Amino acid sequence: MMSCTRFAEDVPRTPEAQTAYESETPETPEKNMATKSELSDFEKQRLANIAERDALLKKLTIESQSSGLFASPKTPGTNATKPKKRPTPKVKVEEDTTPRRTSSRLKGIAAESEVAKRKADDEYEAMREADRIKRMRRTDSFSQADMFVSGQKLDAASLIGVDVITKGVAQPYERTFGDDEIEKTTDKELKALREEMNGLKLWESWDPQRIKITPERVYSMAFHPSESKPLIFAGDKLGHLGMLDASQEKPAVGEDDDEDNDDPDPVLTTLKPHTRTISAMMVNPSKPTHLYTASYDSSIRSLDLEKMISSETYAPESTNVDEALSGVDMTPDDPNTLYWTTLQGGFGRYDTRTPRKDNNVSNWDLSEKKIGGFTLCPSQPHYFATASLDRFLRLWDLRKLSPDSPTPIAEHESRLSVSHAAFNAAGQIATSSYDDTLKIYDVGAKGLSSWKQGHRLAENEFTPDNVVRHNCQTGRWVTILRPQWQINPQSSIQRFCIGNMNRFVDVYSSNGDQLAQLGGDGITAVPAVAVFHRSKNWVAGGTASGKLCLWK
Repeated sequence: MMSCTRFAEDVPRTPEAQTAYESETPETPEKNMATKSELSDFEKQRLANIAERDALLKKLTIESQSSGLFASPKTPGTNATKPKKRPTPKVKVEEDTTPRRTSSRLKGIAAESEVAKRKADDEYEAMREADRIKRMRRTDSFSQADMFVSGQKLDAASLIGVDVITKGVAQPYERTFGDDEIEKTTDKELKALREEMNGLKLWESWDPQRIKITPERVYSMAFHPSESKPLIFAGDKLGHLGMLDASQEKPAVGEDDDEDNDDPDPVLTTLKPHTRTISAMMVNPSKPTHLYTASYDSSIRSLDLEKMISSETYAPESTNVDEALSGVDMTPDDPNTLYWTTLQGGFGRYDTRTPRKDNNVSNWDLSEKKIGGFTLCPSQPHYFATASLDRFLRLWDLRKLSPDSPTPIAEHESRLSVSHAAFNAAGQIATSSYDDTLKIYDVGAKGLSSWKQGHRLAENEFTPDNVVRHNCQTGRWVTILRPQWQINPQSSIQRFCIGNMNRFVDVYSSNGDQLAQLGGDGITAVPAVAVFHRSKNWVAGGTASGKLCLWK
Protein backbone atom coordinates (compact mmCIF):
# COMPACT_ATOMS: atom_id res chain seq x y z
CA MET A 1 0.00 0.00 0.00
CA MET A 2 1.31 3.40 -0.92
CA SER A 3 2.01 5.68 1.99
CA CYS A 4 0.16 8.96 2.53
CA THR A 5 3.39 10.91 2.22
CA ARG A 6 4.22 9.42 -1.12
CA PHE A 7 0.69 10.09 -2.37
CA ALA A 8 0.81 13.71 -1.30
CA GLU A 9 4.20 14.26 -2.96
CA ASP A 10 3.11 12.63 -6.23
CA VAL A 11 -0.18 14.60 -6.57
CA PRO A 12 0.36 17.34 -9.10
CA ARG A 13 -0.65 20.78 -7.93
CA THR A 14 -1.86 23.80 -9.77
CA PRO A 15 0.33 26.95 -9.59
CA GLU A 16 -2.19 28.56 -7.25
CA ALA A 17 -2.27 25.53 -4.97
CA GLN A 18 1.53 25.39 -4.98
CA THR A 19 1.71 29.08 -3.98
CA ALA A 20 -0.78 28.56 -1.16
CA TYR A 21 1.07 25.50 -0.02
CA GLU A 22 4.39 27.27 0.06
CA SER A 23 2.84 30.20 1.98
CA GLU A 24 1.96 27.83 4.78
CA THR A 25 5.69 27.10 5.41
CA PRO A 26 8.10 29.40 7.25
CA GLU A 27 10.33 31.69 5.23
CA THR A 28 13.65 30.67 6.86
CA PRO A 29 15.18 27.29 6.07
CA GLU A 30 15.83 26.57 9.74
CA LYS A 31 12.17 27.18 10.72
CA ASN A 32 11.01 25.31 7.67
CA MET A 33 13.04 22.24 8.59
CA ALA A 34 11.80 22.41 12.17
CA THR A 35 8.17 22.64 11.08
CA LYS A 36 8.48 19.77 8.62
CA SER A 37 9.92 17.59 11.36
CA GLU A 38 7.07 18.53 13.72
CA LEU A 39 4.12 18.01 11.26
CA SER A 40 2.92 14.51 10.50
CA ASP A 41 2.39 13.27 7.00
CA PHE A 42 -1.40 13.26 7.47
CA GLU A 43 -1.40 16.91 8.62
CA LYS A 44 0.63 17.94 5.63
CA GLN A 45 -1.85 16.24 3.29
CA ARG A 46 -4.82 17.97 4.99
CA LEU A 47 -3.25 21.44 4.63
CA ALA A 48 -2.48 20.77 1.01
CA ASN A 49 -6.06 19.74 0.28
CA ILE A 50 -7.42 22.90 2.00
CA ALA A 51 -5.13 25.12 -0.02
CA GLU A 52 -6.12 23.40 -3.25
CA ARG A 53 -9.86 23.79 -2.48
CA ASP A 54 -9.56 27.50 -1.64
CA ALA A 55 -7.63 28.15 -4.82
CA LEU A 56 -10.25 26.34 -6.90
CA LEU A 57 -13.14 28.32 -5.33
CA LYS A 58 -11.34 31.60 -5.91
CA LYS A 59 -10.78 30.73 -9.54
CA LEU A 60 -14.46 29.80 -10.06
CA THR A 61 -15.62 33.03 -8.45
CA ILE A 62 -13.43 35.13 -10.70
CA GLU A 63 -14.68 33.34 -13.81
CA SER A 64 -18.36 33.74 -12.74
CA GLN A 65 -18.02 37.46 -12.13
CA SER A 66 -16.38 37.99 -15.46
CA SER A 67 -19.26 36.20 -17.22
CA GLY A 68 -21.92 38.30 -15.37
CA LEU A 69 -23.61 35.45 -13.51
CA PHE A 70 -23.08 37.03 -10.07
CA ALA A 71 -22.97 40.68 -9.07
CA SER A 72 -20.09 41.91 -7.03
CA PRO A 73 -20.97 42.21 -3.35
CA LYS A 74 -21.98 45.70 -2.32
CA THR A 75 -19.68 47.10 0.29
CA PRO A 76 -20.98 49.53 2.91
CA GLY A 77 -20.70 53.18 1.96
CA THR A 78 -20.72 52.63 -1.80
CA ASN A 79 -23.60 53.34 -4.19
CA ALA A 80 -23.88 50.53 -6.69
CA THR A 81 -25.59 51.59 -9.86
CA LYS A 82 -28.49 49.41 -10.99
CA PRO A 83 -28.45 48.24 -14.57
CA LYS A 84 -30.93 50.19 -16.67
CA LYS A 85 -33.91 48.35 -18.00
CA ARG A 86 -34.20 48.03 -21.66
CA PRO A 87 -37.04 50.17 -22.99
CA THR A 88 -40.10 48.25 -24.11
CA PRO A 89 -40.79 48.81 -27.75
CA LYS A 90 -44.07 50.63 -28.41
CA VAL A 91 -46.56 48.66 -30.36
CA LYS A 92 -48.85 50.64 -32.59
CA VAL A 93 -52.45 49.60 -32.10
CA GLU A 94 -54.90 50.28 -34.86
CA GLU A 95 -58.10 52.05 -33.76
CA ASP A 96 -61.29 50.05 -33.65
CA THR A 97 -64.02 51.68 -35.71
CA THR A 98 -66.91 49.93 -33.90
CA PRO A 99 -68.68 52.05 -31.25
CA ARG A 100 -67.82 51.13 -27.67
CA ARG A 101 -68.10 52.60 -24.17
CA THR A 102 -65.06 54.65 -23.23
CA SER A 103 -63.95 56.54 -20.17
CA SER A 104 -64.10 60.31 -20.61
CA ARG A 105 -61.56 60.72 -17.82
CA LEU A 106 -59.01 58.49 -19.57
CA LYS A 107 -59.61 60.33 -22.82
CA GLY A 108 -58.84 63.61 -21.08
CA ILE A 109 -62.16 65.32 -21.83
CA ALA A 110 -62.71 67.48 -18.77
CA ALA A 111 -66.11 68.84 -19.74
CA GLU A 112 -67.64 65.40 -20.20
CA SER A 113 -66.07 64.28 -16.90
CA GLU A 114 -67.87 67.06 -15.06
CA VAL A 115 -71.14 66.16 -16.74
CA ALA A 116 -70.77 62.48 -15.85
CA LYS A 117 -69.85 63.30 -12.26
CA ARG A 118 -72.77 65.66 -11.92
CA LYS A 119 -75.10 63.04 -13.37
CA ALA A 120 -73.87 60.40 -10.92
CA ASP A 121 -74.27 62.78 -7.99
CA ASP A 122 -77.80 63.64 -9.09
CA GLU A 123 -78.74 59.98 -9.36
CA TYR A 124 -77.32 59.28 -5.89
CA GLU A 125 -79.21 62.17 -4.34
CA ALA A 126 -82.39 61.06 -6.08
CA MET A 127 -82.01 57.57 -4.62
CA ARG A 128 -81.45 59.00 -1.14
CA GLU A 129 -84.46 61.26 -1.46
CA ALA A 130 -86.64 58.38 -2.65
CA ASP A 131 -85.56 56.28 0.33
CA ARG A 132 -86.21 59.18 2.71
CA ILE A 133 -89.68 59.73 1.25
CA LYS A 134 -90.39 56.02 1.50
CA ARG A 135 -89.57 56.03 5.23
CA MET A 136 -91.22 59.38 5.97
CA ARG A 137 -94.55 59.18 7.71
CA ARG A 138 -97.74 59.99 5.85
CA THR A 139 -99.56 62.91 7.43
CA ASP A 140 -102.79 62.66 5.46
CA SER A 141 -105.78 60.41 6.07
CA PHE A 142 -106.31 57.50 3.76
CA SER A 143 -108.87 54.79 3.24
CA GLN A 144 -108.60 51.03 3.20
CA ALA A 145 -107.98 51.10 -0.55
CA ASP A 146 -104.99 53.44 -0.10
CA MET A 147 -103.24 51.27 2.47
CA PHE A 148 -104.45 47.85 1.33
CA VAL A 149 -101.58 45.41 0.71
CA SER A 150 -103.01 41.91 0.50
CA GLY A 151 -105.76 39.62 1.73
CA GLN A 152 -109.46 40.42 1.69
CA LYS A 153 -110.89 43.92 1.95
CA LEU A 154 -112.91 44.08 5.13
CA ASP A 155 -116.54 45.01 5.53
CA ALA A 156 -117.00 47.12 8.64
CA ALA A 157 -120.28 45.38 9.49
CA SER A 158 -118.57 41.99 9.60
CA LEU A 159 -115.46 43.24 11.35
CA ILE A 160 -116.99 44.39 14.63
CA GLY A 161 -119.57 42.35 16.49
CA VAL A 162 -122.76 43.84 17.87
CA ASP A 163 -121.80 43.01 21.46
CA VAL A 164 -118.80 45.34 21.66
CA ILE A 165 -118.07 45.99 25.32
CA THR A 166 -116.69 48.94 26.90
CA LYS A 167 -84.19 31.91 31.96
CA GLY A 168 -80.75 30.66 30.55
CA VAL A 169 -80.38 28.77 27.21
CA ALA A 170 -83.60 27.86 25.43
CA GLN A 171 -84.41 24.17 25.02
CA PRO A 172 -86.94 24.04 22.17
CA TYR A 173 -90.17 22.19 22.99
CA GLU A 174 -89.00 21.26 26.48
CA ARG A 175 -91.86 21.83 28.93
CA THR A 176 -91.21 23.25 32.37
CA PHE A 177 -94.84 23.12 33.53
CA GLY A 178 -97.48 20.45 32.98
CA ASP A 179 -99.98 18.04 34.45
CA ASP A 180 -97.71 16.95 37.31
CA GLU A 181 -97.55 20.48 38.72
CA ILE A 182 -101.35 20.80 38.45
CA GLU A 183 -101.93 17.56 40.35
CA LYS A 184 -99.69 18.74 43.19
CA THR A 185 -101.70 21.96 43.67
CA THR A 186 -103.51 22.03 47.00
CA ASP A 187 -105.33 25.37 46.62
CA LYS A 188 -108.70 24.50 45.04
CA GLU A 189 -109.21 27.86 43.30
CA LEU A 190 -105.67 27.87 41.93
CA LYS A 191 -105.98 24.26 40.78
CA ALA A 192 -109.27 24.96 39.00
CA LEU A 193 -107.73 27.96 37.21
CA ARG A 194 -104.68 25.95 36.20
CA GLU A 195 -106.87 23.22 34.75
CA GLU A 196 -108.93 25.80 32.87
CA MET A 197 -105.93 27.65 31.43
CA ASN A 198 -104.12 24.44 30.48
CA GLY A 199 -107.29 23.30 28.74
CA LEU A 200 -106.86 26.00 26.08
CA LYS A 201 -106.19 24.50 22.67
CA LEU A 202 -104.67 25.81 19.47
CA TRP A 203 -107.14 27.08 16.91
CA GLU A 204 -107.91 23.88 15.01
CA SER A 205 -109.11 25.33 11.72
CA TRP A 206 -105.59 26.05 10.40
CA ASP A 207 -102.08 25.04 11.27
CA PRO A 208 -100.07 27.96 12.78
CA GLN A 209 -97.62 27.74 9.87
CA ARG A 210 -100.41 28.84 7.52
CA ILE A 211 -101.62 31.83 9.53
CA LYS A 212 -99.25 34.54 8.30
CA ILE A 213 -100.82 37.62 9.76
CA THR A 214 -97.98 40.04 8.79
CA PRO A 215 -95.32 39.94 6.05
CA GLU A 216 -92.46 40.63 8.49
CA ARG A 217 -91.57 40.07 12.16
CA VAL A 218 -94.42 40.76 14.60
CA TYR A 219 -93.58 43.61 17.02
CA SER A 220 -96.98 44.32 18.63
CA MET A 221 -100.40 42.72 18.96
CA ALA A 222 -103.85 43.43 20.40
CA PHE A 223 -107.23 41.77 20.76
CA HIS A 224 -110.41 43.67 20.02
CA PRO A 225 -112.58 43.71 23.19
CA SER A 226 -115.48 42.01 21.39
CA GLU A 227 -116.48 38.75 23.13
CA SER A 228 -118.43 37.37 20.18
CA LYS A 229 -115.32 36.43 18.20
CA PRO A 230 -111.53 36.65 18.46
CA LEU A 231 -110.52 39.65 16.34
CA ILE A 232 -106.74 40.05 16.35
CA PHE A 233 -104.49 42.91 15.16
CA ALA A 234 -100.72 42.63 14.64
CA GLY A 235 -98.07 45.18 13.63
CA ASP A 236 -94.76 44.26 12.05
CA LYS A 237 -91.26 45.61 11.46
CA LEU A 238 -92.04 47.47 8.23
CA GLY A 239 -95.29 49.16 9.30
CA HIS A 240 -97.80 46.55 8.10
CA LEU A 241 -100.99 46.01 10.05
CA GLY A 242 -102.48 42.51 9.85
CA MET A 243 -106.07 41.63 10.83
CA LEU A 244 -107.60 38.22 11.43
CA ASP A 245 -111.16 37.27 12.29
CA ALA A 246 -110.66 33.93 14.08
CA SER A 247 -114.35 33.11 14.08
CA GLN A 248 -114.07 31.92 10.47
CA GLU A 249 -114.11 28.22 9.72
CA LYS A 250 -112.47 26.30 6.95
CA PRO A 251 -114.95 25.94 4.09
CA ALA A 252 -116.24 22.49 3.30
CA VAL A 253 -114.71 21.01 0.17
CA GLY A 254 -117.01 19.41 -2.39
CA GLU A 255 -116.21 16.80 -5.00
CA ASP A 256 -116.62 19.30 -7.84
CA ASP A 257 -114.19 21.87 -6.41
CA ASP A 258 -110.88 22.57 -8.10
CA GLU A 259 -107.75 21.01 -6.68
CA ASP A 260 -106.29 24.47 -6.01
CA ASN A 261 -109.21 25.28 -3.71
CA ASP A 262 -109.13 22.03 -1.76
CA ASP A 263 -107.32 23.56 1.18
CA PRO A 264 -107.63 27.37 1.20
CA ASP A 265 -105.71 29.60 3.60
CA PRO A 266 -107.53 31.67 6.24
CA VAL A 267 -108.93 35.02 5.19
CA LEU A 268 -106.55 37.78 6.28
CA THR A 269 -106.27 41.49 5.63
CA THR A 270 -102.95 43.36 5.45
CA LEU A 271 -102.80 47.15 5.47
CA LYS A 272 -99.83 49.53 5.60
CA PRO A 273 -100.67 52.62 7.66
CA HIS A 274 -97.05 53.30 8.74
CA THR A 275 -93.72 53.48 6.97
CA ARG A 276 -91.68 51.99 9.83
CA THR A 277 -92.07 49.52 12.72
CA ILE A 278 -95.41 49.47 14.57
CA SER A 279 -94.06 49.28 18.12
CA ALA A 280 -97.32 49.38 20.10
CA MET A 281 -101.07 49.36 19.63
CA MET A 282 -104.26 49.54 21.64
CA VAL A 283 -108.01 49.77 21.17
CA ASN A 284 -109.51 52.94 22.63
CA PRO A 285 -111.11 51.72 25.90
CA SER A 286 -113.92 54.27 25.63
CA LYS A 287 -114.34 54.03 21.87
CA PRO A 288 -113.67 50.43 20.75
CA THR A 289 -114.25 51.27 17.10
CA HIS A 290 -110.84 52.99 16.98
CA LEU A 291 -107.47 51.23 16.94
CA TYR A 292 -104.42 53.33 17.83
CA THR A 293 -100.98 52.36 16.53
CA ALA A 294 -97.62 53.92 17.50
CA SER A 295 -94.63 53.64 15.20
CA TYR A 296 -90.94 54.31 14.80
CA ASP A 297 -91.95 56.79 12.08
CA SER A 298 -92.78 59.22 14.96
CA SER A 299 -96.56 59.08 14.53
CA ILE A 300 -99.66 57.72 16.24
CA ARG A 301 -102.47 56.83 13.84
CA SER A 302 -106.11 56.02 14.50
CA LEU A 303 -107.84 53.40 12.36
CA ASP A 304 -111.63 53.76 12.27
CA LEU A 305 -112.81 50.15 12.11
CA GLU A 306 -116.26 51.17 10.90
CA LYS A 307 -115.18 53.40 8.03
CA MET A 308 -111.78 51.71 7.53
CA ILE A 309 -110.04 55.09 7.38
CA SER A 310 -106.65 55.73 8.98
CA SER A 311 -105.88 59.23 10.28
CA GLU A 312 -102.78 60.67 11.87
CA THR A 313 -103.67 61.57 15.46
CA TYR A 314 -100.29 62.75 16.68
CA ALA A 315 -96.88 63.45 15.17
CA PRO A 316 -94.20 66.15 15.50
CA GLU A 317 -95.08 69.33 13.64
CA SER A 318 -92.14 68.89 11.24
CA THR A 319 -91.72 65.72 9.18
CA ASN A 320 -87.94 66.08 9.57
CA VAL A 321 -88.14 65.30 13.31
CA ASP A 322 -87.23 61.68 14.06
CA GLU A 323 -88.86 60.69 17.35
CA ALA A 324 -89.38 56.93 17.31
CA LEU A 325 -92.25 55.94 19.62
CA SER A 326 -92.02 52.86 21.83
CA GLY A 327 -95.42 52.82 23.53
CA VAL A 328 -98.92 54.29 23.56
CA ASP A 329 -101.69 54.28 26.18
CA MET A 330 -104.95 55.97 27.15
CA THR A 331 -107.00 56.23 30.33
CA PRO A 332 -110.30 54.31 30.49
CA ASP A 333 -112.34 57.45 31.21
CA ASP A 334 -110.69 59.87 28.74
CA PRO A 335 -111.01 59.02 25.03
CA ASN A 336 -109.26 62.21 23.90
CA THR A 337 -105.82 62.22 25.56
CA LEU A 338 -102.90 60.22 24.24
CA TYR A 339 -99.79 59.23 26.21
CA TRP A 340 -96.62 57.81 24.68
CA THR A 341 -92.92 57.12 25.26
CA THR A 342 -89.94 57.38 22.90
CA LEU A 343 -86.72 55.53 22.24
CA GLN A 344 -84.88 58.69 23.34
CA GLY A 345 -86.26 58.39 26.91
CA GLY A 346 -89.08 60.91 26.48
CA PHE A 347 -92.70 60.89 27.64
CA GLY A 348 -95.47 62.86 25.96
CA ARG A 349 -99.11 63.82 26.38
CA TYR A 350 -101.48 65.34 23.85
CA ASP A 351 -105.16 66.27 23.91
CA THR A 352 -106.49 65.42 20.46
CA ARG A 353 -109.18 68.15 20.74
CA THR A 354 -106.55 70.90 20.51
CA PRO A 355 -104.83 72.04 17.29
CA ARG A 356 -101.86 69.91 16.35
CA LYS A 357 -99.04 72.25 17.23
CA ASP A 358 -95.90 71.55 19.20
CA ASN A 359 -96.87 74.08 21.88
CA ASN A 360 -100.01 72.01 22.65
CA VAL A 361 -97.93 68.90 23.38
CA SER A 362 -96.44 68.23 26.82
CA ASN A 363 -93.05 66.53 26.80
CA TRP A 364 -90.81 65.29 29.62
CA ASP A 365 -87.34 63.71 29.52
CA LEU A 366 -87.68 60.82 31.98
CA SER A 367 -84.60 58.77 31.09
CA GLU A 368 -81.20 59.25 29.49
CA LYS A 369 -81.70 55.98 27.62
CA LYS A 370 -84.59 54.46 25.74
CA ILE A 371 -87.87 53.63 27.44
CA GLY A 372 -88.83 50.18 26.23
CA GLY A 373 -92.37 50.15 27.56
CA PHE A 374 -94.81 51.87 29.91
CA THR A 375 -98.44 51.67 31.06
CA LEU A 376 -100.88 53.85 32.97
CA CYS A 377 -102.50 52.40 36.07
CA PRO A 378 -106.08 51.54 34.97
CA SER A 379 -107.61 52.27 38.39
CA GLN A 380 -105.46 55.34 39.21
CA PRO A 381 -104.50 56.77 35.76
CA HIS A 382 -102.46 59.65 37.20
CA TYR A 383 -99.83 57.02 38.07
CA PHE A 384 -97.76 55.32 35.41
CA ALA A 385 -94.69 53.08 35.29
CA THR A 386 -91.77 53.13 32.85
CA ALA A 387 -89.10 50.51 32.08
CA SER A 388 -85.85 51.71 30.55
CA LEU A 389 -82.52 50.60 29.21
CA ASP A 390 -80.73 52.20 32.17
CA ARG A 391 -81.96 49.22 34.30
CA PHE A 392 -84.63 51.15 36.24
CA LEU A 393 -88.32 50.62 36.84
CA ARG A 394 -89.75 54.00 37.78
CA LEU A 395 -93.14 55.02 39.15
CA TRP A 396 -94.40 58.53 38.31
CA ASP A 397 -97.25 60.81 39.40
CA LEU A 398 -98.63 62.92 36.55
CA ARG A 399 -99.89 65.51 39.06
CA LYS A 400 -96.35 66.22 40.26
CA LEU A 401 -94.40 65.85 37.01
CA SER A 402 -92.13 68.87 36.75
CA PRO A 403 -91.42 69.96 33.16
CA ASP A 404 -87.81 70.90 34.00
CA SER A 405 -86.66 68.17 36.38
CA PRO A 406 -89.21 65.34 36.62
CA THR A 407 -88.66 63.15 39.67
CA PRO A 408 -90.18 59.67 40.13
CA ILE A 409 -92.06 58.86 43.32
CA ALA A 410 -90.32 55.47 43.42
CA GLU A 411 -87.71 53.54 41.49
CA HIS A 412 -85.98 50.16 41.59
CA GLU A 413 -82.80 49.12 39.82
CA SER A 414 -82.31 45.70 38.27
CA ARG A 415 -79.02 44.05 37.38
CA LEU A 416 -79.67 44.51 33.65
CA SER A 417 -82.05 46.53 31.48
CA VAL A 418 -85.80 46.39 32.13
CA SER A 419 -87.78 45.68 28.96
CA HIS A 420 -91.37 46.48 29.92
CA ALA A 421 -93.57 47.57 32.83
CA ALA A 422 -97.24 46.51 32.79
CA PHE A 423 -99.84 47.86 35.26
CA ASN A 424 -103.06 45.99 36.09
CA ALA A 425 -106.28 47.25 37.67
CA ALA A 426 -105.25 45.93 41.13
CA GLY A 427 -102.20 48.20 41.20
CA GLN A 428 -99.63 45.52 40.46
CA ILE A 429 -96.69 46.02 38.07
CA ALA A 430 -95.15 43.14 36.13
CA THR A 431 -91.74 43.66 34.51
CA SER A 432 -89.46 41.60 32.29
CA SER A 433 -85.72 42.11 32.46
CA TYR A 434 -82.59 40.90 30.72
CA ASP A 435 -81.40 39.48 34.04
CA ASP A 436 -83.78 36.58 33.24
CA THR A 437 -86.42 37.50 35.80
CA LEU A 438 -90.06 38.52 35.89
CA LYS A 439 -90.63 40.85 38.84
CA ILE A 440 -94.02 41.71 40.32
CA TYR A 441 -94.43 44.87 42.44
CA ASP A 442 -97.68 45.14 44.44
CA VAL A 443 -98.04 48.89 45.00
CA GLY A 444 -101.81 48.44 45.34
CA ALA A 445 -101.21 46.64 48.63
CA LYS A 446 -99.10 49.61 49.75
CA GLY A 447 -102.11 51.93 49.57
CA LEU A 448 -101.85 53.26 46.02
CA SER A 449 -105.51 54.33 45.94
CA SER A 450 -105.14 56.46 49.09
CA TRP A 451 -101.86 58.19 48.24
CA LYS A 452 -102.05 61.95 48.28
CA GLN A 453 -100.42 64.19 45.72
CA GLY A 454 -96.69 64.29 46.36
CA HIS A 455 -96.52 60.91 48.12
CA ARG A 456 -93.15 59.18 47.76
CA LEU A 457 -91.87 55.70 48.51
CA ALA A 458 -88.57 55.01 50.19
CA GLU A 459 -86.04 52.84 48.39
CA ASN A 460 -86.69 49.85 50.64
CA GLU A 461 -90.47 50.16 50.11
CA PHE A 462 -90.36 49.77 46.33
CA THR A 463 -88.98 46.25 45.89
CA PRO A 464 -90.42 43.25 44.03
CA ASP A 465 -92.88 41.17 46.01
CA ASN A 466 -92.41 38.16 43.74
CA VAL A 467 -89.57 37.18 41.41
CA VAL A 468 -89.91 34.45 38.78
CA ARG A 469 -86.98 32.98 36.88
CA HIS A 470 -87.67 33.30 33.15
CA ASN A 471 -85.37 33.17 30.12
CA CYS A 472 -85.50 36.61 28.46
CA GLN A 473 -82.44 36.26 26.20
CA THR A 474 -84.21 36.87 22.89
CA GLY A 475 -81.13 37.84 20.93
CA ARG A 476 -81.21 39.85 17.73
CA TRP A 477 -83.93 38.16 15.69
CA VAL A 478 -86.70 37.64 18.26
CA THR A 479 -88.89 40.48 19.53
CA ILE A 480 -88.30 41.40 23.19
CA LEU A 481 -90.48 39.45 25.63
CA ARG A 482 -93.05 41.63 27.43
CA PRO A 483 -95.67 40.67 30.03
CA GLN A 484 -99.30 41.61 29.34
CA TRP A 485 -102.12 41.44 31.90
CA GLN A 486 -105.70 40.36 31.33
CA ILE A 487 -107.60 43.61 31.99
CA ASN A 488 -110.89 42.12 33.28
CA PRO A 489 -110.22 38.55 34.49
CA GLN A 490 -113.29 36.48 35.30
CA SER A 491 -111.93 35.48 38.71
CA SER A 492 -110.17 37.07 41.66
CA ILE A 493 -106.78 35.82 40.49
CA GLN A 494 -104.93 38.36 38.36
CA ARG A 495 -102.95 36.83 35.48
CA PHE A 496 -100.56 37.81 32.70
CA CYS A 497 -98.96 36.05 29.74
CA ILE A 498 -95.47 36.24 28.24
CA GLY A 499 -93.61 34.42 25.48
CA ASN A 500 -91.31 31.49 26.29
CA MET A 501 -88.07 30.90 24.36
CA ASN A 502 -88.83 27.15 24.34
CA ARG A 503 -91.67 27.80 21.80
CA PHE A 504 -94.48 28.27 24.36
CA VAL A 505 -96.51 31.04 25.96
CA ASP A 506 -96.44 31.06 29.77
CA VAL A 507 -99.29 32.30 31.98
CA TYR A 508 -98.57 33.48 35.54
CA SER A 509 -100.62 34.79 38.44
CA SER A 510 -99.83 37.99 40.34
CA ASN A 511 -98.27 35.82 43.07
CA GLY A 512 -95.77 34.38 40.60
CA ASP A 513 -97.53 31.00 40.36
CA GLN A 514 -97.46 29.53 36.89
CA LEU A 515 -100.96 28.82 35.61
CA ALA A 516 -100.28 27.33 32.20
CA GLN A 517 -97.74 26.67 29.48
CA LEU A 518 -99.46 26.88 26.10
CA GLY A 519 -98.01 25.05 23.11
CA GLY A 520 -99.02 22.66 20.38
CA ASP A 521 -98.12 21.02 17.09
CA GLY A 522 -97.05 23.29 14.27
CA ILE A 523 -95.35 25.95 16.43
CA THR A 524 -91.81 26.06 15.08
CA ALA A 525 -90.81 29.57 16.21
CA VAL A 526 -90.93 31.53 19.46
CA PRO A 527 -94.33 33.24 19.95
CA ALA A 528 -92.49 36.21 21.45
CA VAL A 529 -95.32 38.76 21.29
CA ALA A 530 -98.07 37.35 23.53
CA VAL A 531 -101.34 39.08 24.44
CA PHE A 532 -104.46 38.28 26.49
CA HIS A 533 -108.01 39.12 25.49
CA ARG A 534 -109.53 41.75 27.75
CA SER A 535 -111.99 39.38 29.45
CA LYS A 536 -112.05 36.00 27.65
CA ASN A 537 -109.40 33.35 28.16
CA TRP A 538 -108.03 33.79 24.65
CA VAL A 539 -104.28 34.09 24.15
CA ALA A 540 -102.47 35.02 20.94
CA GLY A 541 -98.78 34.87 20.09
CA GLY A 542 -96.84 36.34 17.16
CA THR A 543 -93.51 35.09 15.78
CA ALA A 544 -90.53 36.56 13.95
CA SER A 545 -91.81 35.13 10.66
CA GLY A 546 -95.16 36.93 10.96
CA LYS A 547 -97.08 33.78 11.95
CA LEU A 548 -99.92 33.69 14.50
CA CYS A 549 -100.66 31.17 17.25
CA LEU A 550 -104.11 31.35 18.89
CA TRP A 551 -105.32 29.45 21.93
CA LYS A 552 -108.97 29.56 22.94
